[in-house]
Amino acid sequence: MGYILETLGNLMHQTAFFNLTWGNYVMVGVACFFLFLAIKKDYEPLLLVPIAFGMLLVNIYPDIMISPEESANGVGGLLYYFYVLDEWAILPSLIFMGVGAMTDFGPLIANPKSFLLGAAAQFGIFAAYLGAMAMGFSDKAAAAISIIGGADGPTSIFLAGKLEQTAIMGPIAVAAYSYMSLVPVIQPPIMKLLTTEKERKIKMEQLRPVSKLEKILFPIIVTIVVCLILPSTAPLVGALMLGNLFRESGVVRQLQETASNALMYIVVILLGTSVGATTSAEAFLNLDTLKIVVLGLVAFAFGTAAGVIFGKIMCKATGGKVNPLIGSAGVSAVPMAARVSQKVGAEADPTNFLLMHAMGPNVAGVIGTAVAAGTFMAIFGVM
Repeated sequence: MGYILETLGNLMHQTAFFNLTWGNYVMVGVACFFLFLAIKKDYEPLLLVPIAFGMLLVNIYPDIMISPEESANGVGGLLYYFYVLDEWAILPSLIFMGVGAMTDFGPLIANPKSFLLGAAAQFGIFAAYLGAMAMGFSDKAAAAISIIGGADGPTSIFLAGKLEQTAIMGPIAVAAYSYMSLVPVIQPPIMKLLTTEKERKIKMEQLRPVSKLEKILFPIIVTIVVCLILPSTAPLVGALMLGNLFRESGVVRQLQETASNALMYIVVILLGTSVGATTSAEAFLNLDTLKIVVLGLVAFAFGTAAGVIFGKIMCKATGGKVNPLIGSAGVSAVPMAARVSQKVGAEADPTNFLLMHAMGPNVAGVIGTAVAAGTFMAIFGVM
């Protein structure tokens, strides 16, 4: 009888109930809330479901993220090996390849002025950098945090890894992906606050047709120009443009389909679960994490506002031919931010179609965020 009781006691103490802290339970609750947003509210479920589930797993079974050095048998946890692919910048680069393979760069080629709107929306990044420095973060940590302002999860992970800020990579990545998911919630109030109803009703002229030759040359030229100026952006910009060349060349349809479908979804699973798994209670529930979340929100709001304000300037300069709403799409959340521009414009006038016009700044924002990351890397001498 004693043996049975001892065995049952050992089994009981092996359950998670005896090993979790109050912080773990808090994070389990946060994970369930994220799953609710993803499944019930449909807030970017492709991102939030794997992130939230990774968060759930690591706070119930922390050893799923244990490194080989910390493990008794020298074997790391499953999600640790996924996370190593983040640190090595493999998964962020593959995400960019998939984005390039799925995205039509035609609106940006047809209206090169969109680059200005994409550049203006990067203001949030540099505002967050100054804010993070003021809050006591080191210069490299501030740079890694600031990329959240571009609403670009892969670039945030990429830069944090390159600047050796792995200790805060989890909060940075979760904040970046959370704000990407919440674009339809965060952006509209800012857009409406900074524009008049008359401006929101502006109808833009149809974009000119873009030739196949232009679409083929664009990724090649951008790669050459950007990577010559900032070689450190090659993993992101190169992957983005390679994916787009798959799409536009028309001769590697199988590669384009693989990059934009099977490979993209596999990478999203690996990256999402590994990002979520960095949010253990010990790593996430601290003052620095709260600062990062607040800075990320402020940066994203500033970036959205800067894009809309520059859109208003372009509206005045062109005699009312540019709808300022497309400026908000200058952040890097493709194509979510462009859809929000369309939605807010359609609310003012149901016959207003801004989606393709907003895709120009949206694509420019992806390139602009990568360039901003490369600029920080150049400043700190990181290749």
